[in-house]
Amino acid sequence: MSEVRLDLTPGQIVKELDRYIVGQRQAKRMVAIALRNRWRQQQLPAELRDEVMPKNIIMIGPTGVGKTEIARRLAKLAGAPFLKIEASKFTEVGYVGRDVESMVRDLVELAVTMVKAEHQEQVKAKAAKQAEERLLDLLLPPPTFKPPTGIYDESRTEHVTPPLSESYDRARDALRQQLRDGKLNDRAVELETSEKAAPVGIISNLGGMEEMEIGLRDMLTNLMPGRRKKRRLKVPEALAALEQEEAQRLIDMDEVVREAIQRAEQSGIIFLDEIDKIAGRERSAGPDVSREGVQRDLLPIVEGSTVNTKYGAVRTDHVLFIAAGAFHVAKPSDLIPEFQGRFPIRVELEPLATEDFVRILTEPQNSLIRQYVGLLETEGVTLEFLPDAIRTIAEIAVQVNERTENIGARRLFTVMERLLEELSFEAPERKGQRITITAEEVRRRLAEIVKSEDLSRYIL
Repeated sequence: MSEVRLDLTPGQIVKELDRYIVGQRQAKRMVAIALRNRWRQQQLPAELRDEVMPKNIIMIGPTGVGKTEIARRLAKLAGAPFLKIEASKFTEVGYVGRDVESMVRDLVELAVTMVKAEHQEQVKAKAAKQAEERLLDLLLPPPTFKPPTGIYDESRTEHVTPPLSESYDRARDALRQQLRDGKLNDRAVELETSEKAAPVGIISNLGGMEEMEIGLRDMLTNLMPGRRKKRRLKVPEALAALEQEEAQRLIDMDEVVREAIQRAEQSGIIFLDEIDKIAGRERSAGPDVSREGVQRDLLPIVEGSTVNTKYGAVRTDHVLFIAAGAFHVAKPSDLIPEFQGRFPIRVELEPLATEDFVRILTEPQNSLIRQYVGLLETEGVTLEFLPDAIRTIAEIAVQVNERTENIGARRLFTVMERLLEELSFEAPERKGQRITITAEEVRRRLAEIVKSEDLSRYIL
C-alpha cells in the first residue's frame, strides 16, 4: 500500500533516485531539498506553517536527459499525487482548448484514485471474506424454512430463523474448500451486478468553460442512475466482481475525498513540461493564442489560488510545481517576470556523454539491457551483451545524436530496436539458443545507419 513519505533525508532521496536515473546530481539534489522542505514545513507551528510556500523549480536541459523521470520518481518515492502535463496544451481564456484550472482538477482526480486504492487495500481481507460468502450462497443457496407454529413471536414482530442443518453446513464447508482449491473455476454462476450509466456527452472543446461542462455532465449522469444487470460469469470472474463490490461498500467515500483533497493540497506535484513553448513576449496583433496570456493564466494557480472541482474547493498554495523545457530558442528570461518569480530555483541538466549512455544501459534497475534480456528470455532465448558491445552501442547513439537531432537517452531505444530487430523477429524459432552480442556484431548491424547521415535521419 502506498503512503505519503516526506520524512526521507535529502541523501536518502538522491540515493533512491540514483537507482533509476544516471547522473544529473545537481537536479537530484534540488528536488531532494524541495521534498525535504515539505517535511520541515509540516513540523512548524500552525501560525508559521501556512506562510512557508514551496520553492518551485525550473529544469533546463535538452530532451531525453531525465527531467521528467526525476520528477516522476520523486513523486513515486514520496507517495504523492503526480501530474505531468504539457504547458503547450493550455490556451488563453476565451480560446478553444484546455483551461489552466483543469490540471488541478486532474491532480485531485489522481489523488482520489490513489487514496481509494489504499482504502480498498485496507479492507481487502474483509471484502474477500464477504465476497466468498456471497458466492457460496449463489453456488449452494441456503434451504428455505417454513416456520412451524410457535416460531413466530408476535411480541417481537420478527421471525426466528431455525438453525441450518448440519448436513448443509458440511456441504457448504466442502464447497468452500473446493472454491479455494480452484476446483470450481470452470463453473458459471448468474450474478446481478450494478452497471454504471453511460457518460453523457455535451459539448467538446468548450473553450474556457471546462468546469461548467464537467458539472453539467455529472448532473445529467446522476439523473440517469446505474441499473442492475444479470450476467453469467465463471467463478473466478464472479468472485473478483463481488470482491470489488464489497470493497466499495466497506470504504467511506467521504473520508476518501477528504483525505485526497488534503493530499493533493499538501503533497501534490505538478510537472509542467515544455514550458519554453509558452515563453516569449510577442506583441503582434491577431487571432493567434498569446503565449504571454497563457503564462498570466497559469500565474494565479502557481502563486496559490482556490480551484473548484467536483470534489470541492482545492487550494494550490502548497502544491509543488516543477517546470521543464529545452529552451533552445527561448530563454528562461523570456518568461514574464511575475512567472519567473514563482520559480526561484533553476537547475541546468547536463547533456549526456558516452559514459552516461553506458551507465544508462547497464546500471538502473530498469536498464534497457535488462529489459531486452528479459523480453527474449520469455521466448527461451538467452541473450548476453559483452562490455565492448555495450560501449559501442553507446558510442553509436552519441554519434547519431550529434549528426541528427539530439534526443538524449531516448536515442538508445531506437538504436537497440534496430540492433535486435532480426533477433526479435526470429526469437520463437531460436528457442534454447544462447546468443552473445559483440562489438563487431553491433558495428555490422548498424554500419549503414552510421555511414549514411541522411538515412539515419529517417530511420533513427
